Amino acid sequence: MTRPDEPSRDVLEVGDLYRQVTETLEASFGRRRALWVRGEIQKVYEKSHLYLDVADAGPAPDARRPVLFAHVWLSQWGPLKRRLSEEGVTLREGAVVNLLGYVDLYPPTGRLGFTVLDVDVASLLGDAARRRLELVARLRGEGLLEANGLRPLRAVPLRVGLVASPPTEGFRDFTGQLQRSGYAFQVVVAASAVQGEGAPEQLVAAIARVAAADVDLICLVRGGGSRQDLTTFDDERLARAIATCPIPVWTGIGHTGDESVADLVAAAHAITPTRLGEDVVLRVDQWRAQHVVVPAAQVLGAVRAVVEEAQSYVGERRRTTVLAVRDRLRAEGRHLATSRRRLLVGARHRVESAKARVAATRLLLGAYDPRRRLAQGWAIVLRTDGSIVRRRADVAVDDVLEVRVADGSISVRVIEGGAT
Repeated sequence: MTRPDEPSRDVLEVGDLYRQVTETLEASFGRRRALWVRGEIQKVYEKSHLYLDVADAGPAPDARRPVLFAHVWLSQWGPLKRRLSEEGVTLREGAVVNLLGYVDLYPPTGRLGFTVLDVDVASLLGDAARRRLELVARLRGEGLLEANGLRPLRAVPLRVGLVASPPTEGFRDFTGQLQRSGYAFQVVVAASAVQGEGAPEQLVAAIARVAAADVDLICLVRGGGSRQDLTTFDDERLARAIATCPIPVWTGIGHTGDESVADLVAAAHAITPTRLGEDVVLRVDQWRAQHVVVPAAQVLGAVRAVVEEAQSYVGERRRTTVLAVRDRLRAEGRHLATSRRRLLVGARHRVESAKARVAATRLLLGAYDPRRRLAQGWAIVLRTDGSIVRRRADVAVDDVLEVRVADGSISVRVIEGGAT
């Protein structure tokens, strides 16, 4: 029999114990009784869900501060992460944060945890950050975050207005990219301080100067620095000057991860001055590729196609011509050979015919040859002038005449009644 001062002898299974503890936690610290907890983030780990180790923010030494193992499940973390990003808030180690959530128990490890439902952004921000968020909200409400981005940018921005501090590294980084590009950039520099009390007014005036210089694009650059150094670019006057500028403004301010209000209202922004210079060169590269390189390649391709077609046509015509000429020459050769044979046969026939005619003519002429008559006893009487005496009346007394006979000539003189 158990004595009144002895503990109960009922034995619970571990699972039963956890169920009872869970019920007690649900009743006092569950989802329906969510509460705010304040602490310093010691560790942040994100893998779909977000896990936070949050220590007591009190003055106790680190080794003795109690730690709360908090987590934000994926369904809650997605919307919460977007809201924190829009407000420029990052959950990082060392930040003191107010978390809204409820206590839970994970039986497999016996670990007490805290499911986060919301984060108090205001608790993470200082006065400057809070003013920055308020300024961004006002500019968004007035439609000024997108205003400069709607300004038309010229197709080839080679005339660049540069607002910067010339001796700085950021200035050299930006201009170096333009100088090494190989393009004929014209840079109109409006020098200005980029930090300090009077910097915002100088930057506003510099933007107005280059805007009046008929530039294609205005670039605002500043190299890296501390967050305090970059507060100049969170100034409302500068933000409004960029937003209402009639020419597109591109910014390259600080290091990777820095984002100022000037970046938010600009038409475009780069993570560094160097990257901004690369972006400007890239814009010209893209225009050149689209309007020069690609069309030139198309023209070259078309010309090559025409040349290849012409070469193919000429080659085909050449082959056709060679074959036609060869066939014609062969035909003409055969025709010439036939004509030669015909001419030879005709010539031989004509020569033989001519020979026959010559022989016949020779026979005919031989029959009438005077020498045959002379041999028969005939004579030819010639006057001194070579004319033939045909009648007696052709001569006179004392004329000298030549009488030709078969074996020679006889000279005679005419006398009356006869000749001597």
